[in-house]
Amino acid sequence: MRRIILSTESGADLPKDLADKHAVQVVPMHVIMDGQDYLDGSLPVNEIYEYYERTKKIPSTTSTNAYEYHDFFSKIKVDFPDCVIIHIGYTSKASSSFQNAIIAAEGFEDLFLIDALNVTGGLTAIVMYAVTMLEKEPTIEPVRLIEKIESKVPKSRLSFIPGSLEFLRAGGRVSNIAYLGGALLKIKPCIELIEGNLVSTKKYRGKMSGVAEKLMQDYLNQYNVDREQLYFLYSIGLNESIKERMDEIAKENGFKNVKWIQAGAMISTHSGPGGFGIAGLEL
Repeated sequence: MRRIILSTESGADLPKDLADKHAVQVVPMHVIMDGQDYLDGSLPVNEIYEYYERTKKIPSTTSTNAYEYHDFFSKIKVDFPDCVIIHIGYTSKASSSFQNAIIAAEGFEDLFLIDALNVTGGLTAIVMYAVTMLEKEPTIEPVRLIEKIESKVPKSRLSFIPGSLEFLRAGGRVSNIAYLGGALLKIKPCIELIEGNLVSTKKYRGKMSGVAEKLMQDYLNQYNVDREQLYFLYSIGLNESIKERMDEIAKENGFKNVKWIQAGAMISTHSGPGGFGIAGLEL
């Protein structure tokens, strides 16, 4: 039976320990800061925040291009001869990365692409579902595995609260007026993935400690999430007491496993410091 290799983008924020353990291949996206192009994963997140403090500007981000995908897929084929590649990609609604993967894939056989219509922990949840299916059934046919993964794409639920309205304003995602009003009233928008699009669905008011609990309550009320695995997302700067409290709430609600995922450079560029999110798969 030919080996199946899973791959994804750095925008999944798939923790390195999981990627290494399960041989999931990760292709980097890009962060452009101060005129220099950095591969996502090579730029410490703290440098992004320090850059913003100095300049009041945030870096820009770009997708993996078709040439990089070609090299990426080629290397996988060299490292794992005669393998079948299943690439689970960053939502096509928010990046050209998936389209670039489609272009690159034209020169390969036994390479299958799945648009996860999700990002960060929502994308990781789908990747790790695929990992679990492979572990349970190592001889599964690629077509069958693809069907299983695609069935979970609409069931991956991601909700997160950006840590800084300043970052949203600097990136052009909120107006100055909205920023001033939100800052004055301590309003924090909730961002969710709706059919692959990043959408602001709710607004919370108050400190992140209280907002995180409200987000969790709303998330559990809205979605019937599989209690086997839950993912918490955070960007550097989230208070440790919030993490401890969210672990308690997850345990109280019957979650067997919780994995904390730190936002990488690309995602942190959009969320700012101190952000919090939740991801899981509906039953």
